[in-house]
Amino acid sequence: MGIRTERDGHVEVVTVDYPPVNALPVQGWFDLADAITQAGRDAGVHVVILRAEGRGFNAGVDIKEIQRSAGYDALVGANRGCYAAFGAVYDCEVPVVAAVHGFCLGGGIGLVGNSDVVIASEDATFGVPEVERGALGAATHLARLVPQHLMRTLYFTARKITAAELLTHGSVYRVVPRADLDEAALDVARDIAKKDPRVIRAAKEALNGIDTQQVHRSYRFEQGFTFELNLLGASDEAREEFLNGR
Repeated sequence: MGIRTERDGHVEVVTVDYPPVNALPVQGWFDLADAITQAGRDAGVHVVILRAEGRGFNAGVDIKEIQRSAGYDALVGANRGCYAAFGAVYDCEVPVVAAVHGFCLGGGIGLVGNSDVVIASEDATFGVPEVERGALGAATHLARLVPQHLMRTLYFTARKITAAELLTHGSVYRVVPRADLDEAALDVARDIAKKDPRVIRAAKEALNGIDTQQVHRSYRFEQGFTFELNLLGASDEAREEFLNGR
C-alpha cells in the first residue's frame, strides 16, 4: 500500500495504491509529489506514467482522516499535500502521462488536469464532488479538461463526465478497454521517450511558460475558500453527512 515506482526503459511508472478507493491521506499526497519530482530530476527518465491500482484512479482526500483530526491540522495538511502533488505533476521536468480507470474525483482531477497526456479506460468517469463535501478546489484543473460553461455546470451539480465525452473535447487522448490501459499509456510514453530528452525537457518547460492559466496561483486561491467554509462549519457538516451515508 502507498506510492511505488518502477522503471520500464526510460519510462518511470508511478503507482498509487491506497485501498479501497485511493482516497489519499496527507502523507500520501506528499509522497506522491516526491516520487514525481524525483523521477523528473532523474536524467535517465524521459517520461512519467501516473497510474493506480484498485477500483478507481483517485477518490480525492481521505475525509475520515480529516474528521478524526482535532483542529485543522489534517485539513491544512490535505490542502498543502494536494497543492504539492498537483504542482509536482505540472512542474515535472518531463511529460507526465496519466492512465485513468474507474472513478477520478476531486484530487484526481487535480492530478489529471495538470498532466500532459491523458489515457483513459472505457469505464473511467471524472468529476469534482467538492460542493457536496463542503469544500472547493480543482476547478482550476477541471477547466483544463472541459470548456468554461461545462466546467461550471459540472462543478455546481457535482455531476461526472465520461472518458468518451472528454475524448470529444480533446483532453483525453485515447479511450481503451480497461485491460489495455497500461499498455496504451506505455505506448504513448515510449513514443515520447524515443525523442531527444534535451528537446523534450525544453519543450515541457516552454509549454508551461506559455500557459495562459497560472495553475499554482488559481488553485491556491480556491483553497482559501475551502478553509473559510471550514471556519463557517459548512464543511464539517457536509463531511459528516457523507460519512454517515446521507
